[in-house]
Amino acid sequence: MTTDVDRSASTEHGGPFEELRERLTGSLHTLDEPEYGALSTPWLLAVPMRPAAVVAVRTAEDVAATVRYARSHGHTVGVQATGHGANSSLAGHLLIATAGLDEVTVHAEGWARVGAGVKWLRVIEAAAPYGLAPLNGSSSDVGVVGFTTGGGVGPLSRTFGIAADLVRAFDVVTGDGVVRRVTPTEHPDLFFALRGGKGSTAIVTAVEFDLIHLPTFYGGAIYFDADDAATVIARWRDWSARLPEEATTSFALFQLPAMPGVPEPLAGKMTLAIRFAWTGASESGRALLDQLRGVAPVILDDAVVKPYTAIDSVHADPVDPMPVIDPAILLDDFTEAAADRLLAAAGPGSGSPQILVEVRALGGAYARGGSYPDAFSHRSARFSLLAVGMADDSAREHSERLFAALSEWDTGGIWPNFGPAYDEQTARRAYDAATLQRLMDIARKYDPDGVLQVGAFTRMVDVAAEAA
Repeated sequence: MTTDVDRSASTEHGGPFEELRERLTGSLHTLDEPEYGALSTPWLLAVPMRPAAVVAVRTAEDVAATVRYARSHGHTVGVQATGHGANSSLAGHLLIATAGLDEVTVHAEGWARVGAGVKWLRVIEAAAPYGLAPLNGSSSDVGVVGFTTGGGVGPLSRTFGIAADLVRAFDVVTGDGVVRRVTPTEHPDLFFALRGGKGSTAIVTAVEFDLIHLPTFYGGAIYFDADDAATVIARWRDWSARLPEEATTSFALFQLPAMPGVPEPLAGKMTLAIRFAWTGASESGRALLDQLRGVAPVILDDAVVKPYTAIDSVHADPVDPMPVIDPAILLDDFTEAAADRLLAAAGPGSGSPQILVEVRALGGAYARGGSYPDAFSHRSARFSLLAVGMADDSAREHSERLFAALSEWDTGGIWPNFGPAYDEQTARRAYDAATLQRLMDIARKYDPDGVLQVGAFTRMVDVAAEAA
C-alpha cells in the first residue's frame, strides 16, 4: 500500500471518515480542519507528514477502532507520539496521534506504567520523590514508547542496559484490530518484537517497566577548546576503555551559534565536550573525570553531583522543534586511525557544517542484554557515531563523507531509533537477517492485511527477497 489516497473523499464530513468519527472518544481531523496541522507536525520540522486524516486518540479502544476502520477500507495507519522519530513514509493514510494517552503511574516498589503519548520528563519527575529513575534517553523531551520500542540507548546504558531491557509488559493494538496484553508469557513473540523492532508488529498504547534506584548521580560535561581536541580525544580513547560499568561516556564536537541559552565560552566556535554519567560514589567519579580535566584547559565544567532530574545536562540536547537531520552509524572499534579520520573530516579546520558530531562508548550492560530475547541486534557494537546538522544538502553530503571516512570500522548496523526501517536498505541495517525474518513472520501473523504502515518495511524486504 502507499500513502496516496482520494483526498476529496476524506474532506467531506459526510464521507467515509464520518463513520470513524462516530466511533471515537477522541477526535479526527482532515486536511481542511485547523487542528490537522498542529497534530501532524512532528518535532523534526524537516519531515513533512501529510496523511489524509489525523486521529487524536484518547483510549486504546480509539486506536483499535481506527485500525479496524482502516482495515475494512483498505487504508494504512501510522503513529506519531512526540515526532522525534518522524519519517514521512510512516504517516499512513490515517495518522494516530497518541498525545491523549497520557497516563503516568509510578509504583514506590520500583516500576511504572506509562501511556504512549508521554515524554520521559514526566516519568522522571514522578519517580524522583521515591528516589527512582527510568532508563530514559539523552533528552527527556523524547517519547517513552518510541524510544523504548527502538531499544532505547541512554546516558546510563553501560551501567543498566537499554530501556527495552527493563520492560515488563505492553498494552497494544495489532494490525488485525485486536487489543492485546503482551508479556514474556502472553504473546511472547510480540514481546520479542516490540523491544527493538519499533512498531513493526503492533501499536503500543501503554508500557510497563522497572525503574532503578538512583536519586543522584555524578556527571554532566566538561568542555575544551577544539584546538585541544586531538589531545583530549586520544586520552579519552584510553581512559574510556578502562572505565568500570558505573560510567557511561561520550565525546562531542560542537558548533553552537551565539544565541540566547548558549554559554559564552561555547558560542560561535567549535568546542569539544566530554560527557560523563557516573552512578557510583561521587568521589570516585570525580577522581576519574579529573584524569581528563588535567589533559588540557577546561573552558566550561558542568560535572558535579546532581539529582537525577538533571540527567539532561549530560548531553544538553535541544528541546525546541528543529529542522535537523541526525544520521548515525555503529562502529566495532574507535582506533587512533579512526580518531584521526574523524578529526580530519569534522574537527577544527575541516569546514564541517555539523552542529554536533558525537562518538559514544558502549559495552557493559548494553552488551550483555536483558533477561529475555529481543529484536535489538546491536549488542556487539562498541561505539556509535552520530552527526546532527541542519536539514540541507551540505549537512547530508558531509555526513556521508564522514561515515565513509570511518567505513573501515562500520559494523553495517544502525540503531532503529536513528534509522527507522522504512525501506529495504535501512531494514537490513537495523536488524540482522535472523531478526528481520522473525519480525516479518510476526508482522504477517498479527497484521495479515498490512494495515500498520510502520510494518510495511517487512513486506518491502519480503518482496525484494522473492525477486532476488
